[in-house]
Amino acid sequence: MSKINSTQTILIVEDSDDDFEVTELAFKEANLINPIIRCDDGQDALDLLYKEGRYSNSDISLPGIILLDLNMPGLDGRKVLRKIKGNERLKEIPVIILTTSNDEKDIDECYKIGANTYIKKPVDMESFVASIKRLKEYWLEIAILPRVD
Repeated sequence: MSKINSTQTILIVEDSDDDFEVTELAFKEANLINPIIRCDDGQDALDLLYKEGRYSNSDISLPGIILLDLNMPGLDGRKVLRKIKGNERLKEIPVIILTTSNDEKDIDECYKIGANTYIKKPVDMESFVASIKRLKEYWLEIAILPRVD
């Protein structure tokens, strides 16, 4: 068991350029120094995690944490979450759902599949930055997590 260290990657799976830029800015405001990798769709994220496709010869290590949007074209976040939590090598990586949906059905389904946390993206930048700071404090400074190889 360990805390996520500052060298571990954070994987953000987000199809919206605007939402990714806001998330990245919020991380900077929260003084997050971890490297960030973005996958802009579910299939790209699974390729990275399974080292397939363009990542087949990559030396990118598994992320320490994954921020996953739900509503993406193609392979959506629910399907990606199922694949992650159904895989022995990946299932211990904390997955935080970061989405615009506050639909109870989505929330219940994600927790049943194995999401570690579900966060609705705040609309205004100040609230979003505050949410990211709290996320950073908990997941990167307080929580003790399983080591992911």
